[in-house]
Amino acid sequence: MKKTSFIIALFFVLTSQAQNKKWTLEECVNYALENNISIKLSDLDSKSAAIEKSSAFGNFLPSVNASASHSWNIGLNQNITTGLLENQTTQFTSTGLNAGITIYNGLQNQNRLRRANLSIIAAQYQLSKMKDDVSLNVANAFLQILFNKENLNVLKTQLANDQKLLVRTEALVEAGSLPRGDLFESKATIAADEQRIVVAENQLLISKLSLAQLLQLKEFQTFDIEDENYPALVSEVMMQTPEAILQKARENRNELKIARTNVDIAEKDIKISKGAYQPTLEGFYSLSSRVGYSDRVVGFTEDTANPSSPIGFVDGTNQVVLQPNYKTVLGNPLPFFDQLSDNKGHNFGLQLRVPIFSGFATKNNVERSKVALERSKINLSQTELDLERAVYTAVTDAKGAYNTMQSAIVTLEARELAFNYAKERYAVGMMNALDYNQAQLLYANAQSEVLRTKYDYIFRTKIVEFYFGLPLTKKQ
Repeated sequence: MKKTSFIIALFFVLTSQAQNKKWTLEECVNYALENNISIKLSDLDSKSAAIEKSSAFGNFLPSVNASASHSWNIGLNQNITTGLLENQTTQFTSTGLNAGITIYNGLQNQNRLRRANLSIIAAQYQLSKMKDDVSLNVANAFLQILFNKENLNVLKTQLANDQKLLVRTEALVEAGSLPRGDLFESKATIAADEQRIVVAENQLLISKLSLAQLLQLKEFQTFDIEDENYPALVSEVMMQTPEAILQKARENRNELKIARTNVDIAEKDIKISKGAYQPTLEGFYSLSSRVGYSDRVVGFTEDTANPSSPIGFVDGTNQVVLQPNYKTVLGNPLPFFDQLSDNKGHNFGLQLRVPIFSGFATKNNVERSKVALERSKINLSQTELDLERAVYTAVTDAKGAYNTMQSAIVTLEARELAFNYAKERYAVGMMNALDYNQAQLLYANAQSEVLRTKYDYIFRTKIVEFYFGLPLTKKQ
């Protein structure tokens, strides 16, 4: 009983710990890199590329095949012992071993192996790019949760202040210092605060759900993140010129590496297709043997029924020349393996194939490869342009987000002064509740705007750092 109680208690402790676990940004990124479906698919592409390399390497190795057959011949067949046609059933077993190797085929095998190596590199770049994209999405979702949390805290603080104000307003209304309309206005303000909190809570839940889905988590109801402090500091990368950031991106970004590798692959495809114009030289070797199951001649004996037969006459005397007649003595066939050894034969040589005309198939393959190469070069140029535009846009957006954040901070400071002034005036009865609530609402909106611009600036700065080659999990 005590053991059962201990197990139950341990279960609840572990469950509570699992529910109370809060994820850091680094944990979220690492978990996503291990469990995201898109990354798993890209990893399978890398494995497929490795298999293709193994196949390309196998083209250099000889092909070896073994064969065996057993047959029955029933009916009128030639007796291999007597040479006569007889109605009989004969059996044969034949075996063979064939080997062939390509000696030369226009360097197609060599170019296929080089292409396979390039495909592995391209798949690895694609996997790295997918990891980068997922990491960026996780960071964005993580910062969105932080913003929603802080925004919810601001709204809850505003609600608490409004509730305190309601208590004070009720007292002043009862004392006759304030009109009853101010009491109604305060209650309406609290109701509006509660409504905004409900909306903010829903936004927080949706943002948590979005991140949990990126991480492939099933129990998203208990998912939460650490309330990390991400100060909106000026990144050292922002001190760099856009040209320097672009140069770093050209060295580090995987999409550019993929495009360059695809050009190399297309060039190898042209060499492979052109190799079909050249002769192909192959070497071959075969070993064969057979086994028969018919009786064999093991000796001769005198034919007593017809001991001799004439074969001619002696010149001059016409004396009949006789020869003795013998009958063949049949025995069992030789043992199986003895026949295999006695009947084996070898065949080897070289085979040369010279292509003369293939219905324009080779020519068309070469032309298709050339078109693919041009397409790869155009894609590379487009990728370079896209990267340049993305870097300059990211830098511009980050600078704009910083200026917007600074403007929001200045606005917040002004709204805070205005709200404090309104609070003082409302306390002495020089401002009605409607104007006071308006000042408070503007102050709360300014707080939310500062939070929004702060996390927008942090995320856009991280994008610039990302292009510069810095990890996403690095704090400013």
